[in-house]
Amino acid sequence: MIQLKRLFRVALVVSACICCTTYQSFAQSTSATAAKVSIIPLPAKLEQQEGFFIINKGTAILAKDAVEIKTAEVFNAYFSAISGYSLPTTTNATRNVIILTKKQGGPAEGYTITSSPNAITVTGNDNAGMFYGMQTVMQLIPTEKSNTYNLPLVAVEDAPRFGYRGLHLDVSRHFFSIDFIKKFIDLLAMHKMNTFHWHLTDDQGWRIEIKKFPKLQTIASQRKTSMIGNYADNKYDGKPYGGFYTQTEVKDVVKYASERFVTVIPEIEMPGHALAALTAYPELGCTGGPYEVATKWGVFDDVFCAGNDQTFTFLQDVLDEVMPLFPSKLIHIGGDECPKTRWKVCPKCQARMKANNLKDEHALQSYFIQRMEKYINSKGKQIIGWDEILEGGLAPNAAVMSWRGMEGGIEAAKQQHDVVMTPGSHLYFDHYQARGKNEPIAFGGFTPVSKVYSFEPIPKELSNNEKKYIKGAQANLWTEYILSSSQAEYMEYPRATALAEVLWSPADKRNYDDFMNRLKVHFSRLDVKKVNYAKHVFDINATVSQTAKNQVQVAFDTKMENAQIRYTLDGSKPTMKSDIYRKPIIIKENCNLQALIFVKGEPFGNGYAQPFVANLATGKEVTLKDAPADKYNPGNFALVNGIEGSKELNDEQWLGWNGKNMEAVVDLGKPSTVKNISFNTVHAPGKWIYKPKVVTMYASNDGRIYRIIYTENVFNKEGVFKVNAKVPNVPARFIKIVAENFGTIPAGAPAGAGSPAWFFIDEIIVE
Repeated sequence: MIQLKRLFRVALVVSACICCTTYQSFAQSTSATAAKVSIIPLPAKLEQQEGFFIINKGTAILAKDAVEIKTAEVFNAYFSAISGYSLPTTTNATRNVIILTKKQGGPAEGYTITSSPNAITVTGNDNAGMFYGMQTVMQLIPTEKSNTYNLPLVAVEDAPRFGYRGLHLDVSRHFFSIDFIKKFIDLLAMHKMNTFHWHLTDDQGWRIEIKKFPKLQTIASQRKTSMIGNYADNKYDGKPYGGFYTQTEVKDVVKYASERFVTVIPEIEMPGHALAALTAYPELGCTGGPYEVATKWGVFDDVFCAGNDQTFTFLQDVLDEVMPLFPSKLIHIGGDECPKTRWKVCPKCQARMKANNLKDEHALQSYFIQRMEKYINSKGKQIIGWDEILEGGLAPNAAVMSWRGMEGGIEAAKQQHDVVMTPGSHLYFDHYQARGKNEPIAFGGFTPVSKVYSFEPIPKELSNNEKKYIKGAQANLWTEYILSSSQAEYMEYPRATALAEVLWSPADKRNYDDFMNRLKVHFSRLDVKKVNYAKHVFDINATVSQTAKNQVQVAFDTKMENAQIRYTLDGSKPTMKSDIYRKPIIIKENCNLQALIFVKGEPFGNGYAQPFVANLATGKEVTLKDAPADKYNPGNFALVNGIEGSKELNDEQWLGWNGKNMEAVVDLGKPSTVKNISFNTVHAPGKWIYKPKVVTMYASNDGRIYRIIYTENVFNKEGVFKVNAKVPNVPARFIKIVAENFGTIPAGAPAGAGSPAWFFIDEIIVE
């Protein structure tokens, strides 16, 4: 009897195990069948079909030439990191095989994929297209370790929207290892990006070996210390810093990139951003020195002397060593942020202007660029430069990178020059990407993933014929505040992932919500690559808006699935006992709004935290005489939304005018008694932002006749500070504030001397 009981128990256990195994197998099969293919960037045409191609240890890759074999190697580097094994290459197989092949014709870099249970065939229109098709196949592979992998059957027909799809990396302010540069290129290729802009020289360091000029390695590549913290803190680490890439290392990087169909464009800055080079060879500057490799960030008056023939000989000799290292047709010569301070008083520069009938120093810069262009053209290359090269007249064959907005690109395209769009408003990845207080220090601005994804490279102002000159776009990562490769990855991804889709996928197929769903899957691929990407895109998204009744409301949402948002108004951290968010919250009084996501009862993400200041102006209508600059224009409502802009200037609350006065009128909605008016502004010369010269405030009952109630012209403050006006019970419905711009940044300023100053303002408070 005891034996029967034991047998019965064993039977139950076996039966339970069989049932469990059967259920799990069914669940996996159902899940695999239901799983939607998730590819980034989104292909032009993709059809998911019934069934699977199964990768196992018997699967091979059919690769017949060197390019196909190298593509298979790149595939295996990724696949083996997941599976623990690689797929062998073969020259003859028809079953259980991934076939790489090419055809004649079709859009450049395009490809097709056909698949069946027996084979996946990747057909490139060219070698690059074949490579990109394999990148798509890689994204069909689940990222969990297994012996076999079910790849959904697909039919794909794909090609890029733009031929130039790039990322830039500044290695002057901070230096990065060859291993990281290769990883940077790997990630470009994974996202079907095809251009690496390598910013190799600047005031803070020269980073490429030039054998004819050894002091560029021994002197120009080193600085005695580096800034730490915010620029305004003016603090230094006291540690020598330097590094450069040998020509052998550069050749290795270029070869590595070419195997992944990434073109490397070198940048040798001229005529500005030359302080490192001048320190090594002071005779190339207007004053003759002595100079010092810059330890501060910013723009400096000492630039290459445009009146000295030695300058051109030096740069030609430098380029004679640089150009053979890079097969790229384009050579970037900088051309940006070149103060004319030294040229204006330099006898050689003034003599050059007189001899060549140049009307001013802008024309002298144009002479400089055009002279270098002729030399570079003679070597079979073309120049590309930042949009300042438009000033004084554009060199005949030059391409333009438009960074100060879209205007430079529009002007260049209208002149029938090739353009790469890279506006700071959307594509400067040294800007903050989140408003969290724990974000690493960044240059400023606010460029979240959604803003990158919204970017449209082709301006509406161009005709159909002019649009063809927009070759694509790139994002720039300036590294003043990027101290490590890990931080560089954090600033690049997933913003670079969003840009990849902007530049590759058809414009009419782009959908941000769909992209976010695919990004959830894509993160696991970045995990395979060990990328330190930013994860807060799935945290709470808060929208602060103005209601029809001129109130401020806050709406929350999240892309996180099965999530619940809870909030408090007293600054305490939300718990499972806090109020559940169900509808937009109206801000009626001062409060500290905190919100947090909960998934299955557990907190997720960093949450949302924002104090609000409620006053007579909150939510009311604001009229501006002149619009702010595009890149600092979150809308008039930002001035009265109850949120005081952060000192980091990264929260999209600040409005900025470049060289212009600010005039704002707030309609309080009804007659009121006003006792105090204030607003926040900024004095940060290192960022080209200056306090106002004069502030005048006015009051009016009818919006037509105004009377002065306050004026001030002395502001002895640094950083973010408040302009505060106590007024004696003034009756008013309309309040006007006029702030006169500081004007031209003076000589000797830490940055931007000779350029118009910025004026920043946020949160007008009326009590």
